[in-house]
Amino acid sequence: MGIIRVLDDHVANQIAAGEVIERPASVVKELVENAIDAGSTRIDVTIEEGGLELIRVADNGSGMEPDDCELAFSRHATSKIAGGKDLFQIRTLGFRGEALPSIAAVAKVECTTAHDTSGLGRKLMIEGGSVKGLEEIAASRGTTFEVKHLFFNTPARLKYMKTIQTELGHISDYMYRLAMAHPSIAFSLRHNGGELLRTLGNGDPLQVIAAVYGTTTAKAMLRVQGEHPDYGIVGYVSKPELNRANRQAISFFLNGRYIRNFALSHALMNAYHTLLPINRYPVAAISLRMDPELVDVNVHPSKLEVRFSKEQELVQFLERHVRDVLQGHVHIPSGLSSAAQRNPIRELVVQEQMELYRPQSGGSAPAPAAASESAPQAADSAEPDWTLLQASAPPAPTAAALETAAAVEAPAAPRPAAPPLRAQQAPSYAPPPELPYAKLTSMLAAPETAAPAVPAFPKLDPIGQLHGTYIVAQNERGLYLVDQHAAHERVNYEYYFEKFGQPDQASQELLLPITLEFTSAEAEALADKLPLLEQVGVYLETFGGSSFLVRSLPHWFPQGEEKALLDEMADWVLIEKKSVNLTKLREKAAIMCSCKASIKANQSMSTVEIEALLDRLAACRNPYTCPHGRPIVVSFSTYELEKMFKRVM
Repeated sequence: MGIIRVLDDHVANQIAAGEVIERPASVVKELVENAIDAGSTRIDVTIEEGGLELIRVADNGSGMEPDDCELAFSRHATSKIAGGKDLFQIRTLGFRGEALPSIAAVAKVECTTAHDTSGLGRKLMIEGGSVKGLEEIAASRGTTFEVKHLFFNTPARLKYMKTIQTELGHISDYMYRLAMAHPSIAFSLRHNGGELLRTLGNGDPLQVIAAVYGTTTAKAMLRVQGEHPDYGIVGYVSKPELNRANRQAISFFLNGRYIRNFALSHALMNAYHTLLPINRYPVAAISLRMDPELVDVNVHPSKLEVRFSKEQELVQFLERHVRDVLQGHVHIPSGLSSAAQRNPIRELVVQEQMELYRPQSGGSAPAPAAASESAPQAADSAEPDWTLLQASAPPAPTAAALETAAAVEAPAAPRPAAPPLRAQQAPSYAPPPELPYAKLTSMLAAPETAAPAVPAFPKLDPIGQLHGTYIVAQNERGLYLVDQHAAHERVNYEYYFEKFGQPDQASQELLLPITLEFTSAEAEALADKLPLLEQVGVYLETFGGSSFLVRSLPHWFPQGEEKALLDEMADWVLIEKKSVNLTKLREKAAIMCSCKASIKANQSMSTVEIEALLDRLAACRNPYTCPHGRPIVVSFSTYELEKMFKRVM
């Protein structure tokens, strides 16, 4: 007799439960997703002791027919798909048909459901996978699941559950994300009698973001929207000044399903390039709409991981639109704590936007505040529509375009040259009087479309210096503090990034070659990267053993810092190994040069030098953060100052 046998349904359900039901949050996920698929407009979740004692999910959806109530707890029983071809057109959150039998196999479950408004329903009681009772009762339309004593019959599984707070954290985290994915559904979450979440279900994503993260966060969000023949995006991303220490506040939704995807997260971070400090991450809630045939959600039992058939196109599409939105706003954070300025209130959140006036070269008078701000406020105050996708903004420059833009010669509008900074107080080098990046927008824009509008940097009138480190300036809007090192670093970064794209115009022979020494392994690895260094104007040649001679390098390297910069560039190339490319090397080299060449803290500057630095900063493509992502300018509005001095109450 053979040794292979078919497992009975009870054992098979327990095995499936091990895959589908990892913890109480898995139960909440499956039941709430079923409620969403049922067309519910209100879903109430109640849990006790982190979900181990009780999980109650009540909805007002379509409910189940009397004959379907017990059948729904059979393995692979589902109303979501009928045949194999339906797996390629998944339009619901649940479809496997394993959730309910898996939950019933490891808990005591009561299911009360009614399909219509007659007031009659059915109540099914299951314990450890065995039906204990089925009766007709009075019930309103919808379905209510009560899952008690989770893992009561699998003590080994129960033994490895984390603390109540840990399990509660997993449940609340997923409920928050589902609420953001479905703002038209009213969600509530209660734990041991206390309310953790309540949304209105009015279709406004900002209201949900305010309920999850607070009103201060919701007011600092920017709307992202774009449409493509194959997919569309709509959602919100935070201003750079609002950031977190981890990626937990980044949420992506695909056709209403919360997903995790490294490529999408990487694209989002690329859009924030140089706008955030290292190891800081934005807050984002972005919904993707895509034809189900272009995505495979049947990759993992948890359905959190998906595969896209056009992933690279989607990634570029997302990165471009987020970058366009970020470039279209002024990113000058307030110097006061947001918590001290505002009282948290749970109401409809309307974005606040500060329009900053910068006079044109003709010196025309500023327009009245009401007239200049009416259009932006009208656009931001409109109630957002999470589901409708409209035409997107023109695409931003691609990485390839940025890489070749420096070699393009295009005429720029004449502007007065800024006076140079004092040589004896700044590092000895000669930055150009006019920044080449001031013309990048016109150089890189597509011929058939106009470049996205970029708000002008505010015109600042310098007052003086604070501790030899911060420039104090003002305008009609209020007071500004400028980090002089960060500002000079941004100016130099854009200058050097441009220069590193013109190696044929940069290199010069050295009278005395510079010697670089490495270990044998490092020298062998660096030898393969010499052509890459040559593309940025640095020419090395072997000098016996593990040494290299630098016979020529860009003439605009900061004087006195040549060897230190070459050592850092070589070390970076060795550390990055296979992932090195020309764009990364140009950027890294530009950051190194800009940091070395910039004015430092505790260095005094004259009024002429301060004005020159502010003018050069205003001409930068991104005058709000240094290359490392730190803010350059911090503002104090006149209203905030008057509040501080109690001139207004």
